[in-house]
Amino acid sequence: MPLENVRVKVDTRNHRGCFVPEASYTLHDIDQNGWALICVDDAHCHYVDPDALRLPKGTRSAKA
Repeated sequence: MPLENVRVKVDTRNHRGCFVPEASYTLHDIDQNGWALICVDDAHCHYVDPDALRLPKGTRSAKA
C-alpha cells in the first residue's frame, strides 16, 4: 500500500546522481536492491536511498 506525503531530505540524489526536487511524494515500494520508489504523479518518479526520506509523523521506518 503506497504511503503518501513522504518528503525527501535536502540535497537528496536519485539512483542516477541527480538532485531530487523537494516536494510531497508517494512512496510506492522499496526494491530488493534497497532503492525506494517515490512518485509525485504517474510520470515523475525517482529511486532514492530510503534513509533520505522524511516520513509523515506517526509512521514507522520505510525499511520496516
